[in-house]
Amino acid sequence: MRVLAGQFRELTQADLAFARQIGCAGVTVNKPDLDSPAWVAFLNKEFTAAAGPRAPTKRWSALDLAQMRAAVEAHGLTLDCIEGVPRNLIDKAMLGLPGAEEQIEDFKATIRAMGQAGIPVLGYNWIPDGVWRTAKAAHGRGGALITAYDDAIGSKVATGTLPPRDDARMWANWERFITAVLPVAEASGVKLSLHPDDPPVPVLDGVARIFRDEAAFARAMSFADSPNHGIAFCTGTFAEAGAAPMMAALARFAKAGRIHYVHLRSVAGVLPRFAEAFIDEGTVDPVAVLRVLRDAGFDGFVIDDHVPHVADDTVWGHRSRAYATGYIAGIIRALDAEMGGTRP
Repeated sequence: MRVLAGQFRELTQADLAFARQIGCAGVTVNKPDLDSPAWVAFLNKEFTAAAGPRAPTKRWSALDLAQMRAAVEAHGLTLDCIEGVPRNLIDKAMLGLPGAEEQIEDFKATIRAMGQAGIPVLGYNWIPDGVWRTAKAAHGRGGALITAYDDAIGSKVATGTLPPRDDARMWANWERFITAVLPVAEASGVKLSLHPDDPPVPVLDGVARIFRDEAAFARAMSFADSPNHGIAFCTGTFAEAGAAPMMAALARFAKAGRIHYVHLRSVAGVLPRFAEAFIDEGTVDPVAVLRVLRDAGFDGFVIDDHVPHVADDTVWGHRSRAYATGYIAGIIRALDAEMGGTRP
């Protein structure tokens, strides 16, 4: 079990140096837009007017990914995971719209490229409308900025931007998707890791959120029963429906070896209303979480997630993430000491 720095939408040399400085073993990247100027610069690409505009990337190349991995490893870090492709590269597959098959083929090509580049884990979710919050400037401890959700507000939102989809349709779309892509992941040596729906409510904006509880993940793991298919276990998302159900699901899937990595964060309150919290408060007990993982022989990685925004911090949250990462690392060191082990 190791601690990584995560949630990078973009990477810079300074970010990688920071991750190494605070003791992380590696990093994850979250839904990178490899066409953005920041990624183009990072991957040392050059475009000229003579070359013309670049067509939007629908599938990642092994070269891009190998360059990304090499830049990370140059800082003494590992690139353990890319947490999903941008939503517009998989939305038609999620909703069962025309173009779904093309997106699935592109996703399969991306999996092959990840295998060729030696990046072992690809996270994904089945949330076509994304993570929802009804307040993004609520005040937490000491005035830190946090996000919050109130289902009395969220359940009434009807944007009309997505076609309505019930549970049966969303499950059918997912089963078609995973049946197509999992054999490619197995052949490529890449693990696919499914993240729960956040918030884990039955429906938002007319679209069912099917991966909302332990039973749903049990069904998914049974349907796609392969060591190359597992869970990106987010303690905060599961705990939004209750800390006890979260711990039960954690123990079940950790013992079964189906958790590939963990987002360790906490929340205050429970649906229908909750707010995000610092890692040392709220309903999630990080010591209990990490002890369950250790006792189950978990050998994946843990990252922080959705940290509060503290005074004078960056957009990514260097100060707050350093606090959360250090807190997690300290617990792991203490648990290792309980077992008589040591860490470098």
